[in-house]
Amino acid sequence: MSELPQGIRGRVIRPGDADYESARRVYNANIDRRPDLIVRCVDVADVMRCVSYARERGLAIAIRGGGHSAPGFGTCDGGVVIDLSSMKGIRVDPGARTARAEGGSTWADLDHATHAFGLATPGGIVSTTGIGGLTTGGGFGYLSRSYGLSCDNLISADVVTADGELRIASPTQNEDLFWAIRGGGGNFGVVTSFEFRLHPVRDMYAGPILYSLDQTAGVLRLYRDFLRTAPREMSAFFAFLIVPSHAPFPEHLWGKTLPGIMCACNADPAVAESMIRPLREFGPPLLALPHSMPYPFLQSLFDGLVPHGLHHYWKGDFVRDLTEEAIAEHVKFGPRLPTAQSIMHIYPLDGAVQDVGPTETAFAYRDVRFVHVISAISADSGSLPAYREWAQEYWAALHPHSAAGSYMNFLMEEGEERAAKSYGGNRERLAPIKAKYDPENLFRVNQNIQPTQRASA
Repeated sequence: MSELPQGIRGRVIRPGDADYESARRVYNANIDRRPDLIVRCVDVADVMRCVSYARERGLAIAIRGGGHSAPGFGTCDGGVVIDLSSMKGIRVDPGARTARAEGGSTWADLDHATHAFGLATPGGIVSTTGIGGLTTGGGFGYLSRSYGLSCDNLISADVVTADGELRIASPTQNEDLFWAIRGGGGNFGVVTSFEFRLHPVRDMYAGPILYSLDQTAGVLRLYRDFLRTAPREMSAFFAFLIVPSHAPFPEHLWGKTLPGIMCACNADPAVAESMIRPLREFGPPLLALPHSMPYPFLQSLFDGLVPHGLHHYWKGDFVRDLTEEAIAEHVKFGPRLPTAQSIMHIYPLDGAVQDVGPTETAFAYRDVRFVHVISAISADSGSLPAYREWAQEYWAALHPHSAAGSYMNFLMEEGEERAAKSYGGNRERLAPIKAKYDPENLFRVNQNIQPTQRASA
């Protein structure tokens, strides 16, 4: 067991401490790792000392913000967990339409702070997710067709690199580092604060529209074609779901597996209603629930479905388009959804996401229309292997109709080659930046990029 690092103001938790067992747990209960130290940092100085401490002893570092990483990158065996969850300070500048948030903030924290000014920046669809992992992996959500990825809205960041120093990453300072953290994950250091560009957002016209199972192929075509012409203010994702057994869902639909389209529009309700009319008129649907709601409420709609402590297995891919062959596989596998928490979602990556070129940030896949994720999720660890088999078979059937890589935040531990494909054409550029800022690969608990120099170096 490692000795305690000196000069830490935050709580240092070790094996044997009363709260060690709870402190080492992460969002995915299927991850069972035992770090030597868990340090709940309270400021940047704590982070700097932790990084230096780990580097000097050759210990791995796991960075934990929201702790939502499906493969469990917020913890490790042996090593040091740098837990940022106590670092949640947020400052909004409504005049400049910017916000600076510390690295332990969740999207719920950021949305709460910015909503008071009628502003927001693109985030995910589960508000308990940390801003750090989502943004450094790219980050998309309901606002992305309008305003791009989370990383596209990053103005600057404070990063503690492997030498224990704090660096500002921005378009004018450490520009290569700024480029790399926008899609390159946690490979380059601990991001202790993020400065985001904000946009006018207050209420969204949003909600699910559910259809009968025998309409699945038609609903997928509807979804695909609808987004081709939908204004950027409109976002929607396709889902298979098992209808929850509670209000506002009618009792006759409880427990049924159905296809649905979750729509969200940042527009006046009357305008939004006219936009979604093609979705309401198809079928007709079994249920249509879109209505006006505050943006933070929309962001938290699915929090209760996937609370901390369930067992997760995810598979995903970028998708250039929804082909008839892919639709046939969805019709075959989607209705076999194993649990009410399990999901198959298809998210849009068009609109403003494609306004950014593939080499402008480390997030390379700017020419795909969609990304899908298949998640087998269970409260019971014993049932997960069978559910995981469903996810693997589903993914294997879809993969030939997909792009080469996956969204980084949907990857489990699938090997270096799979991660390299997911960095796309930017992998070669990322490696020497990794070598510059982390030559010994101290930050390796992630979708890892090996630090290598350019051939000409």
